[in-house]
Amino acid sequence: MAGAVTHSISCGLPGKFQSLSLGSTPTAVSATFRPLSFSYATSLNHFSKGLVLVSPVQVPVRRSIVCEAAPSKKADSAAKRARQAEKRRIYNKARKSEVRTRMKKVLEALDVLGKKPEAQPQDVLPIETLIAEAYSVIDKAVKVGTLHRNTGARRKSRLARRKKAIEIQRGWYTPAPPAAPAPTA
Repeated sequence: MAGAVTHSISCGLPGKFQSLSLGSTPTAVSATFRPLSFSYATSLNHFSKGLVLVSPVQVPVRRSIVCEAAPSKKADSAAKRARQAEKRRIYNKARKSEVRTRMKKVLEALDVLGKKPEAQPQDVLPIETLIAEAYSVIDKAVKVGTLHRNTGARRKSRLARRKKAIEIQRGWYTPAPPAAPAPTA
């Protein structure tokens, strides 16, 4: 075996030593041997005779690279983040579903009102309460961060435009004419 070192050491020991150390030997030997430790029970059984013979040992020269794994804290925090993300996903999914449901109810009520032949202006009042509830749900979703504020504004605007289109179609609302620009002197 290339690079192997062979040594034979014989030494006398008193019977009750708890450890045997080869650290005080010459540097060539100490580089290849590490200090040896023995328990008290082992030292009584094996070393009480007073003589220890260390037989020839071949020690290969090894180069090792120690790779440490990432600390477990990161794994724990990543798992916590995953749990939090899943909880938020379910919560946001429920909020978005409620927003879509409220909008769908308003749009269906407006379609029914648009197709109704003898509709009256008072028929818009229940739809306005549905719109108010939808606005409230949209505003709450924006407030907690489920929807972006522009998305919330766009959805509220969509409902208001549909309602206004029905009112204009029925003749219940006439938009004001655009203001004439002020003359510049």
